[in-house]
Amino acid sequence: MKDAQLVLKSHEKHQTIVKTSTSQIGAKELFIAAGPCAVESREQLDVTATALKKAPVQALRGCIFKPRTSPYSFQGLAEGGVAVLQQIKQAHNIPVITEVMSSEQIALVRDTTDILQIGSRNMQNFELLKAVGACHQPVILKRGLAATIEEFVLAAEYIAAHGNPNIILCERGIRSFDTFTRNVLDLGAVVALKQLTHLPVIVDPSHAAGKRELIADLSRAAVACGADGLLIECHPNPEQSVSDARQALSLDAMVELVHALRPIARAVGRRIVEHDMASTGNVLSIERQLLHAEAHAVRGR
Repeated sequence: MKDAQLVLKSHEKHQTIVKTSTSQIGAKELFIAAGPCAVESREQLDVTATALKKAPVQALRGCIFKPRTSPYSFQGLAEGGVAVLQQIKQAHNIPVITEVMSSEQIALVRDTTDILQIGSRNMQNFELLKAVGACHQPVILKRGLAATIEEFVLAAEYIAAHGNPNIILCERGIRSFDTFTRNVLDLGAVVALKQLTHLPVIVDPSHAAGKRELIADLSRAAVACGADGLLIECHPNPEQSVSDARQALSLDAMVELVHALRPIARAVGRRIVEHDMASTGNVLSIERQLLHAEAHAVRGR
């Protein structure tokens, strides 16, 4: 990994914090982003953003360009989805994450999108890495489905070497011989990347598991092992999702998961953002209940 000059740690406390308008990724506060795999309509995204305020999440994910294994699968709203992202971002005052696969797509979404995403299939699309390196926007770089840790780190180096230090690494599972899960979530890589690099590292348990019933436990494990955040798929009607329906959580399940992560975050010295506005009291009440339950358990030992 000698060629990785910019993304490797120079000392133990070397840590990059990637900032958006509302959050700091890599800081003490966990970054949680959620939303549908694919943007299907303004109504779908509006319902999602409204529900996720109860969690709350720090960013809304929604892809309008979709790389699909089959050329006959839904490929996203494409240019027609840009206005949808802009409307939802303004209406809900929430940062937006969307995937790009070409420099042309970057030009289309850069004024709307807060964080660009490079998907697993494009981790070694070097011209794309150079293009996001030149645009200086925060970028989530997903690990390739069969990429080594060194290849992953050097892909991030491409972005940094072309001028963009705002890189967020995302472990999303790697391909194996086992077919029970969609991929194998490599939490060892999360620990290794946190030791090797100064970049924030988040986890996508949805693409790793491929099954919604596994996502909550994988999310808890990711936070416990030191991940800086999570990227999770959820949908107003998961079974009706046009993309990756089997791994999408319901909106209620997504909100419940965020609250369930609070004691684990505290146990590893992290925290999850408190909700503001009307739901603050409810969230604080949940926090107090959790603290009370933990104190009671200690007294009973």
